[in-house]
Parts: sequence; structure tokens; C-alpha cells
Amino acid sequence: MTLYAAYMIDRRLKVLQAIARHGTVTAAAEVCRLTPSAVSHQMQALARELDVVLLEPTGRTVRLTAGAHTLLEHAAALTAQWERAQADLAAHQDRTELTGTLRLSGFSTAAAVVAPRALALLRERHPGLRVQLRESEPARAFDLLAAGDTDIAVVVATPSIPPRTDEAFEQHPLYQEPLDVLVGPDHPAATRSSVSLDELAGDPWVLGSPGRAYHQLVTLACTGAGFDPAVEHHADTWDTGAALVARGFGVALIPRLVDLPASAETRRIPIAGASVPTRHVITAVRRGAAEQPGIAAGLSALREVRRYELPELTEIV
Repeated sequence: MTLYAAYMIDRRLKVLQAIARHGTVTAAAEVCRLTPSAVSHQMQALARELDVVLLEPTGRTVRLTAGAHTLLEHAAALTAQWERAQADLAAHQDRTELTGTLRLSGFSTAAAVVAPRALALLRERHPGLRVQLRESEPARAFDLLAAGDTDIAVVVATPSIPPRTDEAFEQHPLYQEPLDVLVGPDHPAATRSSVSLDELAGDPWVLGSPGRAYHQLVTLACTGAGFDPAVEHHADTWDTGAALVARGFGVALIPRLVDLPASAETRRIPIAGASVPTRHVITAVRRGAAEQPGIAAGLSALREVRRYELPELTEIV
């Protein structure tokens, strides 16, 4: 049986944590599946009970008071300790087989390639453990973790995710994945065995939508190579991006694990040079939860898949 911190810890602390993470009552309400008025009411009631001002309005947003920050420190400690308690209590449970539900969240490629292999291992080794997978963008995966709606998040490390110092989560490196250049069949580099990124500075580019992890990743890679990509098209699925590239509308960067459709007439070319752009992929769990048996088994399965089934991936150094 899975136990949730919400049953033991005042749920309003989760709401306050969401406000701290997202900066507005409206955004916190969305991730907590509440109305903004319900969030405001809960915060007002909590402040009255504690006799401490927690939020101060500043224009259209709110500012957390010193009292709120103190409360958040204790809330993080309480939540982590409850997660550790569940791990310790598992040692007293009278069962020899893992049971319950383990929920994973992953971004598109991890959800298509890495996570299913890990789930297959878990199903084979722990048939009593129910496993569930949800595809989600990295920032959304952390919201799911915080809300108790997922147990393990596999995410790309980008500026949009919480920093590793965030007391609500534990983050650990899983693998680093090289990016390749994707060009159309008529591109001058189509027959080459490698290409340096700066050689494509004058090409039009196909990127994901601004704000998404892939857009951030490609922009940073191009900036590191000394140029800003001239973005002509935005595509949030690999199929769409590959179709545009195949017809000469631009070039793109594509992670090594992405499996393009057979109909995509594109050329994937490794990037040459001392600094090959890569994306760093990490696992994240709620702080204190890593030793819970189901979560520990899930993390172990993900590491095993990386090590033995996907040799093109390397450890983050």
C-alpha cells in the first residue's frame, strides 16, 4: 500500500510550497488542482491559525514573508522525514514481494525508450508491483512529484527545473546523451561523416517552442558554438521537425536516442569537435523517498537499463 504525505502533514503546506515554487497564487492553484480563491482561503486560514502573516500582495503577485520562509523550511524537513519513515516501516511489513504502485514520469524520449525497458524489468522481477508511466515535460514532472502524483521523474536537466539545492527533491545523474545534426538529403553536409556545429551558423533552424526543454537545449548548444540559431520553424514533435528538415526548410539537433520514422528522408550526422553538445538526464524523487522499496527498485532498474541496454549513453561526469 502506498502512503502519501498529505494524509499525515497539513495539506496547506503543500499549497504554500507550490506558491513558493511558482510565484503566484494562480499558478499554485493550477498545479494543486484548486481554484485561486480556494488557495487564498487556505493560506488565510493557515495564517490565522499560526498567527503569522504568510503572504503579502505585490501588484499582481504575492511575496512570501520571513515567517512563510521559516514555515517552508520546517515543511521540507517534515515531508522528507515522513518519506524516510515510509522506507523504515517497509522493513516491518510482512511480505516477501514488492506490491503497490510505482509511478514514473518522463520526457518524450525517456518515456519512449528508457522508461519502458525499466518497467519491463520491474514487471519481470516484481510481478506484484503495479507500474505506471506518464509522459511529461521536465518542469511538470516536478509538480507531479511535489503533489504526490508520481514517484520517480526522469527529466532533462534544464534551467526550467528546480535547482539541485531545492530541499523538496533529491536529484541524481542518470546519463548523458549526445546530440546529432539532422539535415535533409540535399544539404551540402548530407554525405559527411561528421560536422562541426559552427559550420551550420548560417542555416535556418527548426527548434521546439520557446520555453520547452528542447528549445533551451538547442539554443544553449548553438550559443556555446558561437552563434544564435536563425529559427525559421518551431516543431514540438520529432516527426514534424524531421519532415521540415527532409524538405530543406532547415537543420536541427536531435538526441541520439530519438527514433525517427522510416519515411523521414533525413541524414543524421555526428558532431565533431572537442565539445559535443549533450543533454544531461537525471532522476528525481521526493527528498527522503529514495529508499522506499518500490522507488529503490525503480531507480535501480533505470540505472541498469542505461548500463546494459543502451551503450550509446554514458555516465554524467
